[in-house]
Amino acid sequence: MNYENVLTTCPYCGAGCNFYLQIMDGELVGVLPCKDHPVSQGKLCIKGWTANEFVTSPERLTKPLIKRDGKFVEASWDEALDAVAAKFKATRENHGPDALAVLASAKITNEENYALMKFTRAVLGTNNIDHCARL
Repeated sequence: MNYENVLTTCPYCGAGCNFYLQIMDGELVGVLPCKDHPVSQGKLCIKGWTANEFVTSPERLTKPLIKRDGKFVEASWDEALDAVAAKFKATRENHGPDALAVLASAKITNEENYALMKFTRAVLGTNNIDHCARL
């Protein structure tokens, strides 16, 4: 039996709580709070305690999907990212950068939200970015 704990940040809100993912024989089996973390201080909310469940859900998407002939089909990451980039580019060229908008997420870290904001403004060329916590 091989057991390890992997430190990570909770994906459910911007508070940034840490916990350990419990890995047994290469499979995710649970979470443990990080008692030394300044935010969570060894505690977790119910979402944090069950954060491992979505990872192993049979309903979780594990590959990109592209719509072809009205149906979603599996695609490679390169193909999916190229399709998204092409749609962004076409929309921007045909309708201007303010035709694009980005909705950020509370399920990513503050640093990831910051990077998304920089992408929205510097790459897409629009200030149309909002956060789901405001909805």
